[in-house]
Amino acid sequence: MGILDWFKNRPSLFEPDHVSDEMTLRAIDKAVSLTNPRIKLIDSYQERLAPAVEASIRYLREMVLAVPPAIRVSSLRWATDPELRAFFASAQDIPNALGRSISLRTLFEKFPEIDQAYFVLAMQFKEQRVLGISMRGDFVQHDVAQTTISFCEHEARICGLDDSEVRHLLGLQAYEYLLAQALAEIGEERSERRELEDNRALIQARLRLLQQQGPGLGSVFGSVPARSDDESKLATQLMENEHQLEALGSPHASLDIELESLRAVLTHPERYIQFEQRRLRLNTMNVLVDDQGTDVASDIAFSVVRMTGVSQRQRAFVLATFTRAELPEDRLNFDLAARLL
Repeated sequence: MGILDWFKNRPSLFEPDHVSDEMTLRAIDKAVSLTNPRIKLIDSYQERLAPAVEASIRYLREMVLAVPPAIRVSSLRWATDPELRAFFASAQDIPNALGRSISLRTLFEKFPEIDQAYFVLAMQFKEQRVLGISMRGDFVQHDVAQTTISFCEHEARICGLDDSEVRHLLGLQAYEYLLAQALAEIGEERSERRELEDNRALIQARLRLLQQQGPGLGSVFGSVPARSDDESKLATQLMENEHQLEALGSPHASLDIELESLRAVLTHPERYIQFEQRRLRLNTMNVLVDDQGTDVASDIAFSVVRMTGVSQRQRAFVLATFTRAELPEDRLNFDLAARLL
């Protein structure tokens, strides 16, 4: 099975409600296939990877199940729903943002019988310190240090028919992110080996040239050239290069190192991806307030994912539902079309 086949068969890999031996074996197979299929040449690769893969699955399962239930995203509910008012600046921003989602449109087109889709609403989350006005009892205070919260760059890429499928896809993509991190670390080791091997070949060629030709016109008259400073320096560099390659191990040992790199990443998934559940109390201007303030405020709940591996990113997100009826007509994206010309 090739790499593209793995992405076509995502639904069979990660189940958020249980961890089975079959799931572990499939996850191991995917991890090896996406990093280096030659790892399968190591007799005990499954036994060595199984505990690490199970650790990642349990961790991701716990994170995915901790995400709150889906909220209904609708422009008709924007005026009365504090969370939607916090996430979107206006009611019209909801269909505008979700109408750009190719994933949502594809899902509705693939299943014409459904009226509602589940998805992950991802957003850029920003906190900013400002000076503002605050009410303390009956008194107005000026130049009060405040924290404003804003959400932008809304995206809906993970979509499904129900809550379970979306959680499944969320966990699966998190697992794939861990594999990408492992592949990046393996790639660094491969790159280092290739660079050392290239340097060794270049040093050897230059050293042979000096030994055969000698400095200046020495070899023309058949005399044995004296050992030059350049030759000595090249010999030293070659020796250092050999030591560095020796430290990396033989090609077979390198395969074992790659397996260990993969195992290390999957053993500690918390080092590369974290989910956090946030609950903030915001007023109607998206200013963070405390219990002592008298401003009209509401509690806003959302999740935050932090990725600290291959890509350094942080995104806020919620599970959500959206109806087919509110999806705007598909219109030509003139900005995109202009960039493609």
